[in-house]
Amino acid sequence: MSNFVDRADPRYGTLKGSRNLRWPRDPQDTASEIALCATAQDAAAALERLVHEGVRPTIRSGGHCYEDFVVNNRNGCILDMSVMKAPEPRAGKGSYAVAPGQMLGEVYEELYKRYNKTLPAGSCYAVGAGGHISGGGYGLLSRLHGLTCDWISAVDILTVDGKGKVALRHTDKSHDADLFRACRGAGGGSFGVITGFYFDELPDAPQEVAEAHVGFEWDKTDEDTFVEILQTFGGYWETRGQDPDTWGLFSIMNMSHASGGHFGFGSQFCNPNGRADDLKVFEEFLGRFEKFTRAEAKIRVNADRQMVQPQPATPPNTDGHGSFDIQKRQWLEATISGSGGGGSGRASYKSSYMKKNFSDQEARCIYRHFTRKVEGIDPRGMVLAVDSYGGAANKRGTAEETSICQRDSVMKLQWENYWRDADQDAARLQLAKEFYADLYSIHVDAAHKGTPYHNERYQGCYINYPDSDMLAYSFWPQLYWGEGELYPFLQDVKRRYDPNNVFHHAMSVRV
Repeated sequence: MSNFVDRADPRYGTLKGSRNLRWPRDPQDTASEIALCATAQDAAAALERLVHEGVRPTIRSGGHCYEDFVVNNRNGCILDMSVMKAPEPRAGKGSYAVAPGQMLGEVYEELYKRYNKTLPAGSCYAVGAGGHISGGGYGLLSRLHGLTCDWISAVDILTVDGKGKVALRHTDKSHDADLFRACRGAGGGSFGVITGFYFDELPDAPQEVAEAHVGFEWDKTDEDTFVEILQTFGGYWETRGQDPDTWGLFSIMNMSHASGGHFGFGSQFCNPNGRADDLKVFEEFLGRFEKFTRAEAKIRVNADRQMVQPQPATPPNTDGHGSFDIQKRQWLEATISGSGGGGSGRASYKSSYMKKNFSDQEARCIYRHFTRKVEGIDPRGMVLAVDSYGGAANKRGTAEETSICQRDSVMKLQWENYWRDADQDAARLQLAKEFYADLYSIHVDAAHKGTPYHNERYQGCYINYPDSDMLAYSFWPQLYWGEGELYPFLQDVKRRYDPNNVFHHAMSVRV
């Protein structure tokens, strides 16, 4: 049976909250109970009780939800799936099971050690599989192998019918196929409680990867140089990065306010065979930035293909830019070590998909916001992360089989804003809003100004990076699920499998 933690339990003070310390806003908004569910049967029994008593359930796996969708549940109950680590394996060979409560790091280690397989998921060890996979999670191997939801072959999910009866459904392309598709990327908290993901096939885990980091100093980078750096980065993914021989390359450009001193990008590469023995693609990519780093030494590889630290003819950083070299590591070590746990703090997030390189106007807008003078707060906590995208994530046919419609983008952007003091909330949130609205007023029509609405340049937002600011726009569902048939399809699934709207939050699918 589920272990219910109520307000009298000493664990309640810890379990009621979110990793994002902005939530809950008010102590009165917290759930009355947290149900710790170790099995599908535990979750079903807890859900039966809640439905019978008229108590609202919200669902948590790893607790990394960016918004208040889980913990702001006044007098409700959080179904905590974090202790559900082992779903019942399906009969048949070649089937891999992932439980919603497993952390991604645990998934990587188990799949690797048991089967030499992996899932192309995210880079934070402690993120829960339940929310990540159901929202179409992606990671460093997604350009090579696609999104997590692309590999799902079946899903176990608890639903509640119009009479309040709880049913455990095993869904796949032949059983409740519409619900199965909805579970492949539409996001959590709309249709039911997922208790298991199954995969008939998974990609082999890489044996090794090559890594490199390229850094730049703000005080040595003028506006024109910044624009050229950003367009060199974005232009690669729009052009050369579409070629299949580059799909094993993933890179993240991290930019923060100039007062922090530095910006730059980190990259990881492996060949389709899971080794890093042919680095021509990687070397070619890094070579595009050599003129910015001013490093006179070339990347070189010795006879046994082991990387050699370049020895610059002049000391690095003398002109304000860092040089780079490539290091090889075993894949599991590179994936597990230093992947972070997503510690607690106050935060806000925004997202966008880009189908084209940064325009001159966009790049200058970004430069302006990261070099602007900010009064009253330390602006270094605001980060714009630009992830490479495309490759296998854009394979034809995947949009029709899953609930991720953004299959034409070459980059995915995330605004991250971190701080500690509650009295900075308003200023921090306003700073991010101004930046986002300014950038997405350049190439967006008047009706959708302030958002990356779908056009020739943008493809909306990512549901796993929810942003309640988007609720101010009547078209917010289209930002996340597109202008086509997907959102009406999801609404129909909602009507059929959750007719009483038992599962809901501010950005759940609405009927």
